[in-house]
Amino acid sequence: MSLIDLLDLSLVGRREKPAVEFKDSRGLAQSLTFGQIESRSNQWARLFAARGLRPGDRLAFYLANRIEIVDLWLGALKAGVVVVPINVLYREREIRHILADAKPAAVVTTAAQAGDFAQAAAVWDVEALGAEAAGFPAGRPEGPILGADAPLSLVYTSGTTGTAKGAILTQGNFVANTLALTVAWAITAEDRYLATLPLFHVHGLGNGLHCWLASGCHMKLTERFEQGAAAEWFESYRPTLFFGVPTMYIRLLELPEERAKSIGRGVRLFVCGSAPLPAQVLEAFRQRFGHVILERYGMTETLMNVSNPYAGERRAGTVGRPLPHVAVKILDEAGAPVPEGTTGELWVQGPNVCAGYWQRPDATAAAWRDGWFRTGDLGTRARDGYITLQGRRSDLIISGGFNIYPREIEEVLLEQPGVREAAVVGAPDGVRGEVPLAYVVAGPEFDEAAVQARLRTQLASFKLPRALLRVPALPRTALGKVQKHLLPAWKRDSS
Repeated sequence: MSLIDLLDLSLVGRREKPAVEFKDSRGLAQSLTFGQIESRSNQWARLFAARGLRPGDRLAFYLANRIEIVDLWLGALKAGVVVVPINVLYREREIRHILADAKPAAVVTTAAQAGDFAQAAAVWDVEALGAEAAGFPAGRPEGPILGADAPLSLVYTSGTTGTAKGAILTQGNFVANTLALTVAWAITAEDRYLATLPLFHVHGLGNGLHCWLASGCHMKLTERFEQGAAAEWFESYRPTLFFGVPTMYIRLLELPEERAKSIGRGVRLFVCGSAPLPAQVLEAFRQRFGHVILERYGMTETLMNVSNPYAGERRAGTVGRPLPHVAVKILDEAGAPVPEGTTGELWVQGPNVCAGYWQRPDATAAAWRDGWFRTGDLGTRARDGYITLQGRRSDLIISGGFNIYPREIEEVLLEQPGVREAAVVGAPDGVRGEVPLAYVVAGPEFDEAAVQARLRTQLASFKLPRALLRVPALPRTALGKVQKHLLPAWKRDSS
C-alpha cells in the first residue's frame, strides 16, 4: 500500500464526509469535505506540473498553519515533489542554510514574508497559488508511480547543537508511522481532532495530519496554540483527540478546575511529545482534567518510536514501550547491551527510520551502524519494557569521573516550590572537568537557600548544581524543546 492508497480511504472513500474546519486568510470560518480536499490537492498537483516541477524536485514552504499547507502537501505527494518545511521561527541564518542545502526549486510563503527569501530560486505567494490552482481541472492527474523508498519530505532537524541536517523521510516512513499510530491510539472516523501543532514539524504533520486523513476523523485546524483561545476551542468544538507539547499542557493547567473537568469529560485522548513531560505535570493534569496524558517518544529522523499504551498503564516519567514496527536496543559506549535499569544510548530500527541525511554521507555514516540508527538519546529500560529517557548523549555531564544525567536533576528541581521550569547543563571546571549548572524560571515564592538545602537531601553531592541561575524564560524551539546552547553564559563571580 502506497501512502496515497492509505489516504484515499478518506479522500476517495469518504468523499462526502465533513473533514475540516478552519479560518481562511480573511478570518472567515470555512469547512471542507474529504472530496473537496481531494479536488483541491489535484488542482495543486496540476499547478506544480504547469509551473515546471518534476518528480524529485524540492519545494519548500514557510507558512504558519493554514489549509493551503494541506493542499500543497497532498499536491506534492501526487506530483512526486519532495516537500521541505521550514520552521516559521527561523530567521535569515537558518533560512539561508536550508535553502543552500536543499536547493528547492521554489519557496511558498506569504507576500509579506517574500523578502526573507531573496536568495531562493523562486518565491511563490501562497494566495496567488491558491487562486491559480482553482483554475485547473479537479480530476486526479496521472502522477508517477512511486514506492515506499521514494522521498516525500526533507525535514530539517532543530539544530539545537549544531547545523541542521535534512532527514530524508520517505513515503514508507509515513505509511508505517500512520498505520502504527491509528491502531495503537485507536483513532477512528468518529474522532474529532483539535490541531494546534505547527504543520512544519513532524509532530503536527507526520502524526496529526496523516492520522486525520487515514482515519477519516474530523479536524479543526488552528493557526497556532493560543492559551487565551484554547478553552473556547475545546468547549465549542468538543474534540476527542488532542496532540500537544509540555508547554501547552502547562498552560492548560491554569484553567479553573471546573472548566478543566468539563473539558476533560469530552476528550478521549491527550497525547504529549517533542519534549520531556515532567511527572508532576502529568499528575496535576490527571487531577485537574481527569486524564492521564499519553507520552510517547519520536524524533525528526524516525517519526514515532515508543509510546505508552492507550489501554494499559501510562507510567509517569516514561515514554512507554516500542511501537510494534520498531525495534529498540540500549547500548553502552562500546556497543554492548546494558542491563535493565542501566543507562545507555537508544538505537532503533524499523520502517519508520529515515533514508539518511540529505547531502551528508558523513553524518549518515556516523548515525547508522549495521542497519540501526543511533538516536543520541540516553535512557533505561525496566524489566517490563518501559523506557525512561535521560536526555541527549551530548548533554551528558561527566564530573570527576561520575556520569550526571541532567534530566534527573531537572525533575528534582521541578518538585521544588516556586520552580516553574528548569534546565541543567555542564560547565567547564579545572578540577572535576565539568560541573552541573541549573537555570530556573521561578515565581516569587522561590527561596534559593531553601531549595539548595532540599537538593542536598535528594541528590548525591557530585550532582548538586554549582549554581542556580534565575532566567526570565528558557530558550525553546517552536515545539518546546529547550535550546541549552542559547542559555546565558555563567559568570563564576556571580554565583
